[in-house]
Amino acid sequence: MQNSIPLAERMRPTSLDNYIGQKHIVGQGAILRNAIESNILPSIILWGPPGVGKTTLANIIAHQLKRPFYALSAINSGVKDIRDVIDKAKSGGLFAQNNPILFIDEIHRFSKSQQDSLLGAVEKGIITLIGATTENPSFEVISALLSRCQVYILKHLDKDDLLEMLSLAIKTDSFLKTKNILLTETEALLRLSGGDGRKLLNIFELVVNSIGGNTIEITNEKVSHIIQQNIALYDKAGENHYDIISAFIKSIRGSDPNAAVYWLARMIEGGEDPSFIARRLLILASEDIGNANPTALVIANNCFQAVNVIGFPESRIILSQAVTYLASSAKSNASYMAIDTALETVRKTGDLPVPLHLRNAPTKLMKDIGYGKEYQYAHSYTNNFSEQEYLPENIRGIKFYDPGNNAREKEIREYLKKLWGEKYNY
Repeated sequence: MQNSIPLAERMRPTSLDNYIGQKHIVGQGAILRNAIESNILPSIILWGPPGVGKTTLANIIAHQLKRPFYALSAINSGVKDIRDVIDKAKSGGLFAQNNPILFIDEIHRFSKSQQDSLLGAVEKGIITLIGATTENPSFEVISALLSRCQVYILKHLDKDDLLEMLSLAIKTDSFLKTKNILLTETEALLRLSGGDGRKLLNIFELVVNSIGGNTIEITNEKVSHIIQQNIALYDKAGENHYDIISAFIKSIRGSDPNAAVYWLARMIEGGEDPSFIARRLLILASEDIGNANPTALVIANNCFQAVNVIGFPESRIILSQAVTYLASSAKSNASYMAIDTALETVRKTGDLPVPLHLRNAPTKLMKDIGYGKEYQYAHSYTNNFSEQEYLPENIRGIKFYDPGNNAREKEIREYLKKLWGEKYNY
């Protein structure tokens, strides 16, 4: 009879030796493994996509260090729950070797006040915090707390990791090892997993149960057919997260507000974090619209601020307004291309010297050797412009910013051409 506990939970490892993936931080000799094995563990933030082992790693750390372990979910916990854990930790004595580990899943969903309530206990060593987040902690974790934590980035599991996970499940799981499972094809399983180990095992279990019998052959066709029949399980749970956000961004970039608002609705209905959506709009406003319509960035920033104040369901209206505005806007990636081209030039040419006339000259010696000499203060000239060179000698004449072919940037192009002549005659 099939075990009622999900396969992903049955296969959860209990030691670093059985932990699959993330070798860059927990492999032999890696930095986090060394900290664990030496029992000198700071408070940490585990940042990575779903299903890559953040919760599992937190449990392994507590088990290996033999420390009391408390787990809270930011979705349904508040300041009172945090204080209860801290009070229990205090009762064990300050700075004890076995000070408890407090694991907070989805810490990015905690408000500022909730995160503030952790500060004192983390700073004094009353608890060791392990926070897990799928979002960039630079945006979602307050700076005071972030500065007291080490951030470790977890990556999508690669093909070898996922195949190892499948093989281990078939060989060791009490239910699966009673079956004769033939992995004839694995491409569909791996593709649908998207590097998410939990998703892989959930899909695999669904496929095995759907085929039934003692001999089970896994093929791409069978996997695709079974998942298609059960697609609601994966859409509603956010399993198509990365595909949907990709379609969303590409629809806005492609100036199709109908498609953009559809994918927005899919994300809202799937329970996506409104802050995540709004942050992607901020990026898009510069990357794909830029100076073709500078107001787009203002709209996106106001949207980001508003959804963080209001939240669902009302913020759906603000998101829709921003999405349809951005999708209907003129597009340009000229600013995006400019900085990437400039960065590539910096990497190739290194630290080129700043021209003498542009250097700061706070001391007499610097003035004597020519720092700042012959610099022309633009505001002292007609139209607040003086033609002088601002780039290092070695890269004079190189072009980074090429204004886009839209009304706004055509004006910028003509203005620069009027000032600089051939230098900006693209």
